[in-house]
Amino acid sequence: MDARFLGIAELAQVPSVAVVVDVMRAFTVAAWAFAQGAEKIVLAGSLDDALALKARHPDWVAVKDGPAAPGFDAVNSPGLLRSFDLGGRTVVQKTTAGTVGALAVKDAELVLCAGFVVAEATARLLRTRASDRVTFVITGEDGRADEDLACAEYIAGRATGAGTDPGAFLRRAAASRAAAELTLGVRQGVHPDDVALCLEVDRFPFAMVAALEGSLMVLRPQAMPSPTDRDPV
Repeated sequence: MDARFLGIAELAQVPSVAVVVDVMRAFTVAAWAFAQGAEKIVLAGSLDDALALKARHPDWVAVKDGPAAPGFDAVNSPGLLRSFDLGGRTVVQKTTAGTVGALAVKDAELVLCAGFVVAEATARLLRTRASDRVTFVITGEDGRADEDLACAEYIAGRATGAGTDPGAFLRRAAASRAAAELTLGVRQGVHPDDVALCLEVDRFPFAMVAALEGSLMVLRPQAMPSPTDRDPV
């Protein structure tokens, strides 16, 4: 598999297969939303777009980065979102980097959104699709976020069938700028467990596939075989 690792601004053309990585915290939050029962997640292009969707669909759950704000139901924190009952609900998510990255590749043939919590399921889906060339979109810090790059490199290794040990990749993520900012409270809308939750490898047995549904970019979970049924490596 030919893997490329690019920041959002480096996407000169639409890739065939894109894996958009945001470990801390957009796609860890998305995975938790599905685990809490959400049916789908609509990725909003702006805060105004998110609020407009919420206004048209009052039963939808609107999520944003940073502190709580009028019109939004939750913030982009896995530690806080895990207490929500989202059974059958639609979530509208707008974040600084993750949703931006997914919308930047909305015309790709296959778009996966990922973090460590769905790493193996994402790799398995790539192996199932026999993807020859995969573009990993590193969303944080203009493509330099080490937690996102570490996760992308780990998924790429697993997608080739290598018996990749996650330890070194997790240590890089734990030492990242994003992890430090979350731990020190530099960022708002944070739960004390957020970093630990973002570093749980393969917590969930599904990949997350984003696709255009009409004018909306919609993220849905795709169940993959359980870890006990992993392909031989």
